[in-house]
Amino acid sequence: MSQTTNAPKRLQYFSGGEWKTSATAKYMDVFNPSTGEVIAQAPCCTSEEVEGAIRDAAKAFETWSQTPVMKRVQVLYRFRDLLDEHMDELTRICATEHGKVWDEARGDILKVKEPVEFACGAPSLMMGESMMETSKGYDTVLYREPVGVFAGIAPFNFPGMIPMGWMMPLCIAAGNTIVIKAASMTPMTSMRCAELLQEAGLPAGVVNVVTCSRNEAEIFLRHPDVKGVSFVGSTAVGLHIYATAAANGKRVQALTEAKNHGLVLSDAALERSARGVINSCFGCAGERCMALPAIVVEESVADRFVALLVKYAKELRIGPAYDPSSQLGPLVTAAHRQSVVDWIETGVKEGAQLVLDGRGTAVPGFEGGFYLGPTILDHVTPGMTVGDKEIFGPVVCVKRVKDFEEGLALMNANEFANGSVIYTQSGYYAREFTRRTHGGMVGVNVGIPVPVGIFPFTGHKRSFFGDLHALGKDGLRFFTETKAVTSTWFDEEEKRKTRVDTWDGSVGG
Repeated sequence: MSQTTNAPKRLQYFSGGEWKTSATAKYMDVFNPSTGEVIAQAPCCTSEEVEGAIRDAAKAFETWSQTPVMKRVQVLYRFRDLLDEHMDELTRICATEHGKVWDEARGDILKVKEPVEFACGAPSLMMGESMMETSKGYDTVLYREPVGVFAGIAPFNFPGMIPMGWMMPLCIAAGNTIVIKAASMTPMTSMRCAELLQEAGLPAGVVNVVTCSRNEAEIFLRHPDVKGVSFVGSTAVGLHIYATAAANGKRVQALTEAKNHGLVLSDAALERSARGVINSCFGCAGERCMALPAIVVEESVADRFVALLVKYAKELRIGPAYDPSSQLGPLVTAAHRQSVVDWIETGVKEGAQLVLDGRGTAVPGFEGGFYLGPTILDHVTPGMTVGDKEIFGPVVCVKRVKDFEEGLALMNANEFANGSVIYTQSGYYAREFTRRTHGGMVGVNVGIPVPVGIFPFTGHKRSFFGDLHALGKDGLRFFTETKAVTSTWFDEEEKRKTRVDTWDGSVGG
């Protein structure tokens, strides 16, 4: 693996409105996956620095929570305009540090903008409810109020969308403050967004960005000033965060692993469906929880459908992420590429048929990059781990079934239920699938059934732990708590009463 000739830039962390140099002796490499070069190093912030960021967020909460919501969202309006102004710059940063091809990286930034626009509606979203005469002479008003300091623990695969889209906008629009633990492999997109938030006029301490190891991240789960944790990552870590943070009285939303399945019926528009599957399973090099890495196909059309998948997969242009003509970029690190290669080899050992092998892929002029070509495993059967576990790479597993019922049962047997898809021209089967699938986000002839940000991201089963999902009205509820105020006013007769009713007006009627 090649290295840059100059020493890579050492990144800072952002706390209390200032960019600070960490006192740590440990820095973590940030790669350009397209070339294999180390382009920066992220600090493994010390425990004291993480605690300092929490203190800065707690201090900022005192003022920010009392700032009228109309003024809070004005900052987000300005930030939204800055996202547009710096769209190409942010796209290039994302593509360079992660390996998403240009259109995918641009989509990552657009998926920051979308929740920001939704959060700008906070003045309406935070409106409570009220009723006069809940009991005779009594009125009740319900308010939505900010909660306090939140921690956002982000994964590597969407450097912009998840920390600065899913976690930040609704949190601060509601009047909270946040400490974001950016992924050490891909921190620069979040850091640049933090600079733009400063430029938009965000007060010091409302948003803070650190990079650290899991050891320091444990502080978020127990610190008394942290009131909630939003996490995206593996199921094992998500379960730990959910159990630990909840045991310490914190609200938690933990979005975890997936193994989304797509069911292709014999009446499907096969060519268009195959192109949809290719886009879903190989887009972002498969490094997304809403990929479609398992395809369940009715036996009568399976041979033809697999042939189409192989044909279209071979047409993908593999190349560096920031080349607009590239259609499949590299994986994020050499270690992650090796993990995916190991999964391919596991599938072969388990008896799957390797009909397209992406191992050994190289891009001329970019031989040091972390490339892996599209890979298709056919005849994957129940019990093969390659068909049940999350691989997080450009690998699709084909499972053959005799009919709709067998396919649905096979899909629902999986432990994960982030999303599920059916390809069919039958309204009956589409409705039955929608009604009976375990998937939380369902696609009918839609390979990536992620709803726009006004709806929540609704994973089920072992793909989510918590009560309130990210984004949409669920997200707003997660970042607020309700307060019900009941009041009455005494007239002259009431003032003279010597006895108060047992329920003091709290029983209606």
